[in-house]
Amino acid sequence: MKLTCLQDNLKRGLSIVGHAVAGKSTLPVLSNILLATDNGRLKLAATNLELGITCWLGAKVDSEGAVTIPAKLLTDLVGSLPNDRISLELEPSSQSIKLTCARYENNINGISAEEFPDLPALNQGEPIAVFACDVLREAIDQIAFAAATDDSRPVLTGVLLRLRDNHATLASADGYRLAQRIIPLATPVAEPVEVIIPARALIELSRIIAGSEGDVAMTMTAGGGQVLFHTEDIDLVSRVIDGKYPDIERVIPQSYTTRTIVETAELAKAIRVAALFANSSNNIVRLTIESGSDTAPGQIHISANAAEVGNNSSSVDGMVNGEGNKIALNVRFLLEALNAMKTNQIAIETQTEQNPAVFRPVGVDGYVHIVMPMMVR
Repeated sequence: MKLTCLQDNLKRGLSIVGHAVAGKSTLPVLSNILLATDNGRLKLAATNLELGITCWLGAKVDSEGAVTIPAKLLTDLVGSLPNDRISLELEPSSQSIKLTCARYENNINGISAEEFPDLPALNQGEPIAVFACDVLREAIDQIAFAAATDDSRPVLTGVLLRLRDNHATLASADGYRLAQRIIPLATPVAEPVEVIIPARALIELSRIIAGSEGDVAMTMTAGGGQVLFHTEDIDLVSRVIDGKYPDIERVIPQSYTTRTIVETAELAKAIRVAALFANSSNNIVRLTIESGSDTAPGQIHISANAAEVGNNSSSVDGMVNGEGNKIALNVRFLLEALNAMKTNQIAIETQTEQNPAVFRPVGVDGYVHIVMPMMVR
């Protein structure tokens, strides 16, 4: 293998695949990144056997070949080199690579590419769905953070992806909150699909398609054990989580007694201030909703009380439809819900102190976020 490429391109490619490198593994090759020539381009790949990322870069290829190189050393080295052309040349007998850039000459010992696990590719199956990059990324950013982070219930560490007709539903829950987003598909799916994908894999997908244009194609391996997302220059493959996801439709309230519309930025600012006190009091923030009158708007009163620190109270004007009520929520969950909504206004639907609060962006259909109440004596 002998090729040249730009330092900036190689640095970017290594940062993309580097998140899939195994931190600790009994297989040394999983701590390496695969470098291989592929149809006139340089292919980089890394995997920890649960998540795999492949990236293709433009390069001038003089001869074909492949090798795996220690990920950390290669990434640190390339990041330290000047923004110039990099020359890579493989010595097959020793599986070492000579890396030259400007006045820097480096030799790195590697492991044979034959020991690197095979990763599925899109040409092994037709895509079952195609998403617009920006729409998919926005949906992931609104959903993945609400998945559970502990493994006591493995299915909740994943995101439910359901494909039916001409739309896709993404949902996540951790037992204290639930987020759901429905997005349209340009082409209807041939048959319904339901799969649970690790939230971490989708967060990585969102990261690597940031700023990308075009589409993301999705397919699954023949046995259904892995899911693949493909763009023009990047592939991400992830294992799927076995199990049955909870019935999310049963969790979403179908009615409310009070619906309040407020400015998103104003409420978020008040909640952030309350969080300074709530963080010292089990993260509890109280919302008291009061109906308005002919001469005064409705209001949401926000309060947090920490015995050792002090207390905070503020209010935000809003349009209140229905009777006033109170509810106590986890301040972190509430802030994350507000940050996921990019509209100027949000609607808050409530019933009693024991029922969950439902948040919806005003003017945008398809997204709902539910936060369970906290019991306060």
